[in-house]
Amino acid sequence: MIDPNRLRVFRSVLASGSVGAAADNLGMSSSAVSQHLSALQRDTRLTLFRREGRGLVPTPAALTLRDESDALMNALGRIDSVISDLREGRSGRLTIGYFPSAGAEWMPSLAVRLTREFPELTLDFARNDFRVRGFDPDINIVVDPTGTAPPAGYRRRDLAHDPYVAVLHREHPRAKGESIHLADLRDERWILNDDPKDIHTRLVDDACEAAGFRPRYSVQAQDHYTAMAFVAADVGITVLPGLATIRHPRSVAVLPIAPPTPVRHITALSKERTAHPTAVERAVELLTDVVGTTAGRSR
Repeated sequence: MIDPNRLRVFRSVLASGSVGAAADNLGMSSSAVSQHLSALQRDTRLTLFRREGRGLVPTPAALTLRDESDALMNALGRIDSVISDLREGRSGRLTIGYFPSAGAEWMPSLAVRLTREFPELTLDFARNDFRVRGFDPDINIVVDPTGTAPPAGYRRRDLAHDPYVAVLHREHPRAKGESIHLADLRDERWILNDDPKDIHTRLVDDACEAAGFRPRYSVQAQDHYTAMAFVAADVGITVLPGLATIRHPRSVAVLPIAPPTPVRHITALSKERTAHPTAVERAVELLTDVVGTTAGRSR
């Protein structure tokens, strides 16, 4: 069986770029780091590094081992947190997965309410838009089609229908309208604000197809807030979920989109079996209330 400590040292060498840098980061001697690497290579019977000049270069086997050990290291980190909670007398830990716009608008209010009701509970908020194997939160806030069956072991609670909006520079000729049709944006320079294969991009592209065209993405930002900054600089236009635009630069205009309107459906998935069922159930109730409050404020 692989020694987890040797695995941690190995991953630190990869992340730090050298044995010396890893030794500094870990508070160890370089010789101790080298000994851990040698022992790990002996245990696994793999060549993990090759010498190049005066440095070490990871082999393909090393990179594969790093990727495949992500889930294990996440699990070990969670166990470390549990042990710390027990040692310090905390009642437990609640992990909530979120994407950026939900984090910015909902998570602070949820944290305030949860800490008031469960003062001994440690709250662990983790972004889920960069999925890592082994990520297994107590509550996961996700975007999926209405009616999608929850994953095994989870319950589903629909939170919100979030219509997309058009984001234009405030000096754009159409920025003064009350709403806009996607077809009116056919010839604009479009800014991509998410991964091309992500559900958000598919929702926008499908609505544009329904309006009779395919958007021409001239700039790929791949995150909502950078895309709005590009619009503010008059680089082009973008189409974003309404939740992501509650706070936007003053130099942009946000317009509702007339049908066909892309809409994302936001869901909370909660574990059926968890160490803290009361906290999970209450957190979902509070989250539903926070979402309703935010929706009323944004109208």
